[in-house]
Amino acid sequence: MPGQKDPPRGRRPGPRPKPTGTTSARKPEPPDRVDRPTAAAPRRSWAAEGGLPRWVLEALTRATPKVRLSAAIEHLELAAKAFAASRYGKAMAEAESAKALSPRDATIRELIALSAYRLGRWDVALRELRVFRRLTGEPLHIPIEIDVLRALGRASTEIDEVWERLQRLDADPATRDEARVVYASHLMDRGETRRAWEITGPKRLTADPAESELRVWYVAARAAGILGDTATAHRLREAIEEADPAFPGLDELSRP
Repeated sequence: MPGQKDPPRGRRPGPRPKPTGTTSARKPEPPDRVDRPTAAAPRRSWAAEGGLPRWVLEALTRATPKVRLSAAIEHLELAAKAFAASRYGKAMAEAESAKALSPRDATIRELIALSAYRLGRWDVALRELRVFRRLTGEPLHIPIEIDVLRALGRASTEIDEVWERLQRLDADPATRDEARVVYASHLMDRGETRRAWEITGPKRLTADPAESELRVWYVAARAAGILGDTATAHRLREAIEEADPAFPGLDELSRP
């Protein structure tokens, strides 16, 4: 998937069953747990010390009145550098200034959304993610949108609708994997572990799995363990450990 990814790290708390139909809102927390998407990066990456890529400048030029273009470029460049340096508050502030000059530029809205997500500003993140999707038609950040809906405690029916929408779109495999991770974790939170397994259980274990596949296997192993299928849970744990011995949360999966 285009854009640099942050490796998953940290510990993942166990599932907390919630009443079907709603979820409880959560406090802001770093988006680095195994049950949250790792795709919180722009469509294509840029270095903190570099300028804006040509494709960004061309799109911004098309979307911005000429009299505002120079200032919009300056603010967006500062926002991009701040985001690449993990200074998400600064990135969001500069991107908001750019948005005031060029509200229809997709990269500006994307940076606001992803910075807000990193900061736990869920309402802002959801609004800007949806604007970005309307402007571009890209499903890339739908896994993050699902996670934001979880964080806001939105009704399960709304989360289900976003998941079903993704199934109808032409998304790349990594995006689909990230969506499986988040949506299946949501299902387990509301006690639908069997369905979570149906979404994440691999048909076969590939020899050289992508990072996103390992994350799906991890959630599948959790689901198998909850369902009492310890043999499958152990097999998945061993496959993850063989592919990545440092994969976060392995100690939380039961050993044989």
